[in-house]
This record gives sequence, C-alpha cells and structure tokens, in this order.
Amino acid sequence: MELIKLLGILIVIIGFALKKDSILIILCAAIVTALVGGLGITGLLNTLGTSFVANRAMAIFILIMFVTGTLERNGLKDAAASLIEKIKGASPGKVIGAYGIMRGIFGAFNVSFGGVAGFVRPIIMPMAAGSIEAKGEKVNEDHLDEIKGMASGMENIAWFFCQVLFVGGAGGLLVQSTLASLGYHVELIDLVKVEIPVAIVAVSVAIVYYYLKDKKLCKKYYSKDRKEEETA
Repeated sequence: MELIKLLGILIVIIGFALKKDSILIILCAAIVTALVGGLGITGLLNTLGTSFVANRAMAIFILIMFVTGTLERNGLKDAAASLIEKIKGASPGKVIGAYGIMRGIFGAFNVSFGGVAGFVRPIIMPMAAGSIEAKGEKVNEDHLDEIKGMASGMENIAWFFCQVLFVGGAGGLLVQSTLASLGYHVELIDLVKVEIPVAIVAVSVAIVYYYLKDKKLCKKYYSKDRKEEETA
C-alpha cells in the first residue's frame, strides 16, 4: 500500500511522455499524491501556503523575472533608450551615477527594484547605450562590457551600504546581532546614525569613480584617432 503514494510520480512520467501541459501534469500529480498520501486537500493547501511564505523572496524574484521578460518583449528596452536620447549631455557615467543616487534613496527604505537582472539589464543598460547612440556613435562592444560592470557595481554598492539605513532591515539586524555576540549592545537607530555618512561617502565615491572612468573610456573608444584606425 505504501507504493500507491508514488502514483504522483507515475502521473508525471506518463504526462511528460504524452507531451501534455507541464503545469497541469504537476498540479494533478500534487493533488493525487496529497489524496493517496492522506494529506487531503486542506493539508495540501496548508503545505503550499507554508512553503510560499517560507520562500516568498524567491517567489517574488521569479515574478519579477516574468514581468521583466514580458516588458522587454513589448519594447521596454526601446522605450528606455528613446527616453535617454531626449536628454542633452547624457552619458553612460551620468546614467549610472543617477541610478546610484536613486538606488541609494530607495535602498534606505528597503525597496528593491529586482537587482541586476530585474532593473539594471532591461532599463539602465539600454539607457546607457542610448546616451552613446544619441551622439551619433555606434556602441563599442568593449565599452558596453565595461558599462555592464560599472552598472552592476553601482547596484551592489548602493544597495549594500544603503539598505542598512532601514531600521529593522536584515542588514541592520545582522550587524546588531553580530555586535551583541561580541558584547556590544546597540540600538538599531544608533546604527543608522553611524551608517548615514558611510553610505553617503560610499555612493559618492562610486559615482565620481564611474563617471571619470566612463569619461576616459569614451575618449578611448570614440575619439577621432580611434575612428581613423577602424576605417583604415
């Protein structure tokens, strides 16, 4: 009788062998397994709810990926690029710097945009590339790789240093618990006060560094000498 609990596996094998809808197969297998295993519909729903709550961060990440993919397919990249082309004097360094400021502000309220995959790649990268194309230049692949690294770096720096500014956030609680284990008892609000100048300096230094680096790269890849070498 114990083998009947494996009926769900048989349903999955047969379903995929017949090339049926994968979601329907898994759903049917889950229901059958719950019924023959004595869990029941109520127990199945409780298990699904508990698992979702326990792993909600991953579930939210998956939802963001689906939404981002759908928006990209419907012209998100083109819209971001066309928007930045209307701004005079825009450059990849300025775009990344502006994103760092915005990321830091929202990070202080523990608001995430989906990170590199959910926001940097579909929005910031097209805007950075669009700022180059707006000047009548063709984006250099080596420069584009550098921009990817700088944009990702800005995401990590702004989020790492600014998320601690949110009282009760995971970063602050981690620091508080670590200090407590060493015998230092501090309040979260005191940690925030100490972290404010650190976050401002970190983001400011990153903005200046990436701006100067991008300015140097633009001269390297889009100078007259470079164009003459490519046409020669």
